[in-house]
Amino acid sequence: MTRVLHVSDLHFGPPAVLAQIDAIEGMIADGGFDVVAVSGDVTQRARAGEFQRAVAFLRDARRHSEVIVVPGNHDVRWWLAPLGIGGHDRIWAPYRRWISDDLEPVLSLPGVTFAGLNTSQGVTMHTLTTRLRDISIIGDVRPEQLDRMAARFDAAPAGDARVVVMHHNPTFGELSQRYGVRHTPRLLDRLASAGVDLVLCGHDHQEAVALVERQPRGVIVATAGTVSDRSRAGRPSSVHVVDIDATEIGVRTHLWSSTTQGFGPGAERCFAR
Repeated sequence: MTRVLHVSDLHFGPPAVLAQIDAIEGMIADGGFDVVAVSGDVTQRARAGEFQRAVAFLRDARRHSEVIVVPGNHDVRWWLAPLGIGGHDRIWAPYRRWISDDLEPVLSLPGVTFAGLNTSQGVTMHTLTTRLRDISIIGDVRPEQLDRMAARFDAAPAGDARVVVMHHNPTFGELSQRYGVRHTPRLLDRLASAGVDLVLCGHDHQEAVALVERQPRGVIVATAGTVSDRSRAGRPSSVHVVDIDATEIGVRTHLWSSTTQGFGPGAERCFAR
């Protein structure tokens, strides 16, 4: 059994709710998790002070478990290189300085391989849509990234569960009424063909767990809600507890309660591997 705590959209800075952060840190200390997966947006405006608080959170989490983290769209300074002008790599410089130089980390545990996928590309021709409000919000994954992901999974031990950690949601948001990432059908097809069992993502600020039917296999997509005051339509903040073994994957949503000042267990879904 591999137990994972999946959190997303911490938004250290003005939106952060310190009581929720304290509760998560308590869960990490006491929950016996093998992995803490953070699917992006550790900051609100990619400022140094926000990154410093995220560093402290990740440092403390590593005292108790392995950690895998990827950048979110709020963690990149897209305005430094809009449409690639000025050197595209500049947008990730603060994240690389404070969090990790590796934007697509790989983590291997007995029976499970995790691969990060960086969907936070800033403002490029590939992320532009006909909606102005989508600027800097929509994610993208390039074919070479998917090739690299597939090669990493192919190098993993046979029989490993394959888990992708990415920021943008490849499923349609019930309240947002949009996909978080461009070219979603193509992306899901590539995930399925690479044998991916589970995607851990965020971005949509509303919790969701779904089995997306593709060929040759379905892909489980677990979208964690935000841990901040930016939930949609008054939804409570949420995290996921994921249990992975040789036969099934269980995803339980834990919802924030202002009464108990903690995250209590909610709905659970189990999927055969």
